[in-house]
Amino acid sequence: MDKSINSLLGIIEGIAIDGRINELEISYLALWLSEHREIENLHPFNELVPRVAAAMADGVLDQEEREDILWLCKRLRSREFYDQTTTDLQRLHAILGGIVADTRISEEELRGLSDWMEEHPHLKSCWPFDEIGSLITAVLADKKIDEKEHEMLHAFFSEFTALLDSRTITKAPIAESGPIRGLCAVDPEITFLERGFCFTGSSPRFTRPQIEELVQELGGTAHATPSKKVHYLIIGAEGNPCWAFSCYGRKVEKAVKLRKAGVRVVIVHELDFHDAVADHR
Repeated sequence: MDKSINSLLGIIEGIAIDGRINELEISYLALWLSEHREIENLHPFNELVPRVAAAMADGVLDQEEREDILWLCKRLRSREFYDQTTTDLQRLHAILGGIVADTRISEEELRGLSDWMEEHPHLKSCWPFDEIGSLITAVLADKKIDEKEHEMLHAFFSEFTALLDSRTITKAPIAESGPIRGLCAVDPEITFLERGFCFTGSSPRFTRPQIEELVQELGGTAHATPSKKVHYLIIGAEGNPCWAFSCYGRKVEKAVKLRKAGVRVVIVHELDFHDAVADHR
């Protein structure tokens, strides 16, 4: 019940995040409505579904109707079973589905998504918050979305369009060539005391033992492979030719799987790691 309500809330936020709502986005909202017909007479859907159906009757979702549904969603959401992080992650998943509902992702939508993420910093380190932030930063660096970037965004966002199932993300949003994108956290907060670190790739500045020594000097622990004891996976600045869209290295793959399972391991670029070392010395 809570997930469905959070999904509706996210869908409406997602389709309206650029300030405009088109026919394809309305159709996506209608899909949520059709998937809840069988339970529309059960509480709380007996309050929610009629409101959505009435708003959809003319095929247009105006500002007042949108605000009415959002208001009702926020009052029906339960806090008994889920904490705020879980609730907002469900909303984030649905927002991504709402953004991609019309098959096109615009700069305005990415900026609106970025604004939403800035208002929810408690989701940092949770899948897929960091990955989305990294993607937005990389794609909007030149203030435009080219076709290859759009294809990558669309492939990733589309993984979140299912309304009621629990599909697992199978691909990490990484460019097929060039620098790592959509993988490392943007401006990560790195602490060392009693934190676990793992390293992969090659560093142009230090050997692996030297990096491990840096971590230990600052109170951290070095690990050979990602696990629940690892808080940060550091990716060497020289990268790895194996890191492509669906093949990106054993340790990176394991870290991504841990993130999907709810483990808050942060994937960090080596340059951010060195900045953190300098700040803590």
